[in-house]
Amino acid sequence: MPALCRDCLTTFDSGPRCPSCRSRRVVAHDELFGLSIAHMDCDAFYASVEKRDNPDLRDRPLIVGGGTRGVVSTCCYIARMSGVRSAMPMFQARKLCPEAVVIPPRMSRYVEVSRAIRAMMEDLTPGIEPLSLDEAFLDLSGTARLHGAPPAVMMARLTARIEAELGVTASIGLSHNKFLAKIASDLDKPRGFSVVGRAETQAFLAQKPVGIIWGVGAASRTALEAAGIRKVADLLRWDKADLVARFGQMGERLWHLARGEDSRRVMRDERPKSISKETTFDEDTGDPQVLDGHLWRLAEQVSDRAKAKGLAGRTVTLKLRQGDFRLVTRRQALGEPTQIGDRIYRVARGLFDQAGVKGPFRLIGCGLSDIVPDEGADLSGDLLDPDAVKRAAAERATDAIRARFGSDAIFKGRALRRGGPGQR
Repeated sequence: MPALCRDCLTTFDSGPRCPSCRSRRVVAHDELFGLSIAHMDCDAFYASVEKRDNPDLRDRPLIVGGGTRGVVSTCCYIARMSGVRSAMPMFQARKLCPEAVVIPPRMSRYVEVSRAIRAMMEDLTPGIEPLSLDEAFLDLSGTARLHGAPPAVMMARLTARIEAELGVTASIGLSHNKFLAKIASDLDKPRGFSVVGRAETQAFLAQKPVGIIWGVGAASRTALEAAGIRKVADLLRWDKADLVARFGQMGERLWHLARGEDSRRVMRDERPKSISKETTFDEDTGDPQVLDGHLWRLAEQVSDRAKAKGLAGRTVTLKLRQGDFRLVTRRQALGEPTQIGDRIYRVARGLFDQAGVKGPFRLIGCGLSDIVPDEGADLSGDLLDPDAVKRAAAERATDAIRARFGSDAIFKGRALRRGGPGQR
């Protein structure tokens, strides 16, 4: 069985140790050198950068996130041992791990490291599809002749280089399509390297819960479980026509993915179709202040993502899910693209006021669509709101202060309202 030492990059026949350096960090698989679609995901990226920049934090539990009104952006693996997870309300994370060091995110620093990682990827292949600052798909088809080594070796070399030069670790998933490569990258974190080959695809997926499939969230799982579908193996017993009749377009997608079929190509620099954030409440709520507080923070998060990616949107969307699970969406097209949180919030709030639906609500979300590069965004402001330009300028000044001194250095009074993530 072909094998690769991830420390010295020696290739050899299968064995528990590398014959050259005696390392046990060995990956072996029958199809190891014949697969070319990879997913690379940095391990606890924000926390890793912070520990690299401050070695005193190396052996301490670390949470990167907002104050008591915020949520966990990410946490190191030491904190995860106490049950802390990304997107967890900060008050809950502090209870689970009271000894943790909590620091605000430094987006400008993470963007800087992300760009350095991207440059290293570019040395391997032009086929790169970023998903976020710290993860991307890579298509290394046809690169073996160029580099004199198969994709598996090049990906092991890439993670070793990232760790040596940038002090950040990453995990790799290698397979024959994007769906399986992304699943594989989560199998052995941190510093993992997992392979899912063609021959084992259906056997590998069969006993996995349906939640492993992209897009199957809590509501989808509930609907699938009502149909007796809990594992991927349960999906394999359904005919495609029956799945489509029961679940619509999602049914056809589930039929293909349950068989490990994913025809999507790795798309270089594919611009996202939308940027959105949403919050699902622990308990349904119709409290106007709670809803407004969440809507403001969601608009800020959408704005931060758009700014980090150099993007803007021409349409603002509001999403509401009522207590009976009915979904309500409202959209408004803008005269010019925006990435300003204040404008996203004001448009989304107007959509909420005009929606004509009553709570309580299980979920609220907002987003941008019709995505374009941010050149030319937010130049003229809103003709019906003469103060919009001033507020946009104030927001950009606030961004600059936060980039230098941290996200808690300055905030709007609206951010103090009840209803922040985890607030009751």
